[in-house]
Amino acid sequence: MSRIGFLGTGPLSAPLDRFLSRTGHDVVLPEPAQGVCAASCQTVLDRSEILFLCLPPPDAAAVLSGLVFRPDHRIVSLVADLPLAALRGLCAPTRDITRTLPLGFVELGGCPLPACPDADLLERLFAPENPVMAVRDERAFNRYLALCAMVPAVFGLMATGADWLAAETGDSGGADRFIARLVQCALTASVGDPAGLTAGRDALATGDAIGRQMIAALRQGGVHPTLRQALEGIAAHLPEA
Repeated sequence: MSRIGFLGTGPLSAPLDRFLSRTGHDVVLPEPAQGVCAASCQTVLDRSEILFLCLPPPDAAAVLSGLVFRPDHRIVSLVADLPLAALRGLCAPTRDITRTLPLGFVELGGCPLPACPDADLLERLFAPENPVMAVRDERAFNRYLALCAMVPAVFGLMATGADWLAAETGDSGGADRFIARLVQCALTASVGDPAGLTAGRDALATGDAIGRQMIAALRQGGVHPTLRQALEGIAAHLPEA
């Protein structure tokens, strides 16, 4: 097992450190009273073999530039605004650097983790409980990162539907539970289906006039082009070099 340090703590890093602690690793965290400062981060760095960079994007470059890294450190970065080229400069002489996404679902298992440019370290730490996907190209990695923004958007659509159902039935708690479990069941049934999501959508709407009506209404409302534009806009602002 490894000694794994976290530079930066909070809601994004906590599920990761709990998962790693539960699977037998020695997790090193900064002192809470010191916050994100060079002294507390350097202490974590000096005690660790593997480092997870979970620093707030506005502070990350300034904090990292003041630290002394070792050539044998292995680094996993969750900082969206720092591409590999910048990380290699800030964390020199360390060269073993991997980027992944700050997905809190990893603690529950089944969470897909893109790894750029190499998946070996993340597979050793998080698989088989969580599938790890090697993404060699940083441009492609940023598209995975942009797509993650769909998750809160999907929750927003579900909340809109639940609000409508609650207003119509007077049962707000039941409306939330119903839509959450309905979507959960549909997704569980579709995971691993070689036919893909489009076929799953069509299968759910086959012979279902109201299902086809909803698909048509969203298409006519421009939802899909708007989604593509949003994804392209997010991806365009993610640095690649």
